[in-house]
Amino acid sequence: MLDERDPGATAPPRRLRPAAPALGRGPGTGDDRLCERDAEAHIARVCFTAGTPERVGVELEWLIRDARDPTRPVPPATLDAALAPLTAPGALPGGSTLTREPGGQVELSSRPAPDLATCVRDAAADCERLRAALADAGLGPVGSGLEPERLQPRVLDSPRYRAMEDYFDRQGVAGRVMMRATASVQVCVDAGDDTDGPSGYRHRWQLAHRLGPVLVAAFANSALWRGRPTGWRSTRQAVWTRIDPSRTRPALRERPGHEQADGDPRAAWTRYALDAPLLCVRRTPPAAWSAPPGRSFRSWLRGPYGERPRLADLDYHLSTLFPPVRPRGWLELRMIDTQPGDGWAVPLAVVRTLLDDPAAAEAAHLATEPLTGGGPLPRADLWLRAARHGPADPLLGPAVLACLAAAESALARRPADAPLRRAVGAFAARYAERGRCPADDQLDAAARS
Repeated sequence: MLDERDPGATAPPRRLRPAAPALGRGPGTGDDRLCERDAEAHIARVCFTAGTPERVGVELEWLIRDARDPTRPVPPATLDAALAPLTAPGALPGGSTLTREPGGQVELSSRPAPDLATCVRDAAADCERLRAALADAGLGPVGSGLEPERLQPRVLDSPRYRAMEDYFDRQGVAGRVMMRATASVQVCVDAGDDTDGPSGYRHRWQLAHRLGPVLVAAFANSALWRGRPTGWRSTRQAVWTRIDPSRTRPALRERPGHEQADGDPRAAWTRYALDAPLLCVRRTPPAAWSAPPGRSFRSWLRGPYGERPRLADLDYHLSTLFPPVRPRGWLELRMIDTQPGDGWAVPLAVVRTLLDDPAAAEAAHLATEPLTGGGPLPRADLWLRAARHGPADPLLGPAVLACLAAAESALARRPADAPLRRAVGAFAARYAERGRCPADDQLDAAARS
């Protein structure tokens, strides 16, 4: 879904050149200026670390609210004080790390675990500790992919977030909503080995994208905005599609009505990354980090003015790309809404199982075949259909059911995963088998009130 035009192919108008900020003056040491070939080689090398798929991790984001008055904004100092005890070494028993997002969201990132049961156990222990600390401060996490009442103020004032907000503001309000009012479950799995089979990174890259709309639909959980239904089951996914598609759409080529994979995912991601516009450029304070409008990283490498970027600049640029499947050495699946309570364990179990269990992976591949229209990947429109209708969509609903069934069947073969098998089965019975998703609970509650 990438615009194939090279933004650097045409030099900017002469009248803009004197006003363009100088690039490449941020942090960095040594003579490590990049040429285009070096940049391509670096991206291909670091973003897909080949090896036998073994590890799994999860990143859990929550919006935070005042437990007594959900309509009242949480003062940053109150949240800082609540989280401070959890930043000491050993404070989180499972070894997770805590970070903050621009709207005050809290993100808990687990350690990479050797198996699914260990990942869930460790992350659950850390979630329990986090909830207790929040409760002691009169706060609580919001089990939704979107803040349902209001747009939060931006509470983090860093050069990165100032530049990011300025960049997204050029395209409308969706960027601010994304930064300040959304939360997700992000599942991380190994990229895969160099083979062409189910454990190979090419096959896993393709399957992760085939599963994308299925996961959006199954776990949609953001149906309200400012207290009212939005018309979407996953408003969060709809918001993401409205901001800079060059860095938020799948890293795939597009043909009419469909997406198609390159033969080598490394080539697809390299092209996507270098052609994406610069969101921000690190500079020495007090200089602003705003990027020149319309310039891609490739155009910086080829640029007619300023210093060529360093390796550190490229690595930073990669951190500003947000497609639903992002390669970071491993694969990070970013399309799942935050779930109520401990519901995050279900999408974690489903993703890990469908990608890492050979029989489940084959079943998932077959289940998503009707979504492709004969191509290797789902039709491009299915991402938004999934966000709007969830499993009630007549094409996506059967795929959701089949994928959940495949995951449950595979989990049943491992005694250590018995609790997760029961959780996946209960989720399927409560939601997918009835054409529902967690967002429908939000809509029911809104209708009652």
